[in-house]
Amino acid sequence: MTRAVRAALRSPPLAALVLAGALGLAGPARAQEPDLIFRKSTVWNFLTPDDKLATYGIDDPVVAGVACHYTVPEKGGMKGMLGVAEEVSDISIACRQIGPISFRSKFGQGDVVYRESRSLIFKKMQIVRGCDTRRNVLVYLVYSDKLIDGSPKNSTSTVPIMPWGATNEAPKCADYLK
Repeated sequence: MTRAVRAALRSPPLAALVLAGALGLAGPARAQEPDLIFRKSTVWNFLTPDDKLATYGIDDPVVAGVACHYTVPEKGGMKGMLGVAEEVSDISIACRQIGPISFRSKFGQGDVVYRESRSLIFKKMQIVRGCDTRRNVLVYLVYSDKLIDGSPKNSTSTVPIMPWGATNEAPKCADYLK
């Protein structure tokens, strides 16, 4: 433990902030709740909930006209029923342009679009966004990480920024990078 962390933990308000950041509770990345599209059972469990795959939809909070859909496994059984199961890291994502693209604000490479806890304390799933300035393409990456050791499992989706409707010009994502 570093000297700065030890000092921060001696101050109760600062300790709470450090703990919230470590647990993935700090920050505006959870501004919206995803929409459940559907669930599909994958493993039948007797007298307890089945294991399922759940597909959710979420709109990019900074880029209007882009929606992402991701699928996550949800544990059933007794641990799943009690809410203490640690979910696996197998997550897939697909993002698409669903209307004219406009940028609500500037953003940084790798900014968090959405974050969700995947275990009681230490594991979280994150969707982050970047901009391929050379190709004018938004890049979305979903991955899960742990406080101690992360997971190499990830999925990437890209959204080429194209004109929509009667307009003949698409915005450039490079113009909106910090």
